[in-house]
Amino acid sequence: MPQFDLAPPTDAQRQQLTAGLSPDERRVLLEHGTEAAFCGVFLDNKRNGAYTCRFCGLPLFRSSAKFDSGTGWPSFFQPIDQAYVRRVRDESYGMVRVEDVCARCGSHLGHVFPDGPPPTGERHCLNSVSLDFTGDGEPLPDKLGRGAPEGQPLG
Repeated sequence: MPQFDLAPPTDAQRQQLTAGLSPDERRVLLEHGTEAAFCGVFLDNKRNGAYTCRFCGLPLFRSSAKFDSGTGWPSFFQPIDQAYVRRVRDESYGMVRVEDVCARCGSHLGHVFPDGPPPTGERHCLNSVSLDFTGDGEPLPDKLGRGAPEGQPLG
């Protein structure tokens, strides 16, 4: 599996990428918001491929790790690489949860819960607006202009 550069975007890259976001994408990715249940574009996506960070393009989850959790958000039992998704303690809204953020850019993805299927027992419950999708055999996004292995199909 290719190893991806986890260095954060430069300030200039961050400004350029932020300018291309819709208000809803900005609210979820940058302000740690949540989209409404059962309305995300990737909830019922059945294509084979990789889900990438909407902000920086880092590959995060494979379609083979996606499952129907019945919660109304796309759910995955494991990331492509544990190093690509950082976990952060979230004490908002009077509860304690574990937030998933992109390890490269820090964008909010969703939350992880300990009630998923084997083999991990985890449910990474993500916002569709936090993700992009790249089908098998298609080049991955290279939003930061760093070249290979981004821009190449994920093995």
